[in-house]
Amino acid sequence: MKNVKKITTVFVLIFLLIGGLVSAQDRAINPNHLPKTAKTFLAGHFKGIPVSSAIEDREIYGVDEYKVYLNNGMKMEFDSNGNWKEVDGNHQKIPYGFIPASIKNYTSRNFPNTYIVKIEKKRWSYKVELSNGLELEFDRNGNFKKIDD
Repeated sequence: MKNVKKITTVFVLIFLLIGGLVSAQDRAINPNHLPKTAKTFLAGHFKGIPVSSAIEDREIYGVDEYKVYLNNGMKMEFDSNGNWKEVDGNHQKIPYGFIPASIKNYTSRNFPNTYIVKIEKKRWSYKVELSNGLELEFDRNGNFKKIDD
């Protein structure tokens, strides 16, 4: 009886694993099919830089996020509504227009010979990577918390 339970458990786990892999699918989409918020963000902050590819990350319950790659090597991630989650300049300076003023001010004041190459917006914080490799963490209001190792 124990062996039957073990075998059943193994089969259930395999089925769940395969089901999870099948349900999460990335697919290329036309950049025109991005949510309006994402298209507005790209047009406002990355005007003139063509999109090389756009990926829709789908889960069973719908779209989880979008990934956009630009011709200059930069990458963005957007949530299902098109709000930015991450902008990665791929070691290049990213535009500052969408970055909270307190974060821009803190980095320019305390690290004057650097620039922001990546920013990630999390639920309760921001994570910023500078051109010198330092990673800084800010709270959701843009107040400096710590240097992240």
